[in-house]
Amino acid sequence: MNRPIHFEIHAEQTDRAIAFYTKLFDWKFEQWAGQPYWLVTTGDAAAPGINGGLLPRQGPGPAAMAPVSAFVCTIDVADLDGMVAKAVAAGGTIALAKMPIPTMGWLAYCKDTEGNIFGMMQMDQNAK
Repeated sequence: MNRPIHFEIHAEQTDRAIAFYTKLFDWKFEQWAGQPYWLVTTGDAAAPGINGGLLPRQGPGPAAMAPVSAFVCTIDVADLDGMVAKAVAAGGTIALAKMPIPTMGWLAYCKDTEGNIFGMMQMDQNAK
C-alpha cells in the first residue's frame, strides 16, 4: 500500500495561515532554507499522523461554493465542538456542520483563513 507522507497548505497570506493553524492546533512552522516555504510539524513523530508544508498560493484562491479540487486533510481531535468553535474564533468558517459518521465518529469541515477546506473528526464508535 502507498500512504500519504506529506501535505501542503496553499495560502494567500502565509503569516495569516501560520497564525491560524498555530492557534487552532498548536502546529509548529519553520521556514525552510530561506525559501517561501514552511515545514509544518503537527505533533510527536512517535504518534500517528503526518507533517507537511505551507507555501504562498499561486493564482486565485478557491471560489465560494466551488467543489474541492484537492485533497482534504482531516485532523483527529478530542473535542469536535470545542475545536470548531476555536476554528471560528481564529478566523475560520464552518463549511459543513458536525455530522455523525456511523461507527467512526463525528465529522465537521471548516475553511481556514485562506479558503482551504479541512476536516476535524472526533472518534466515537457510537456516533449515529
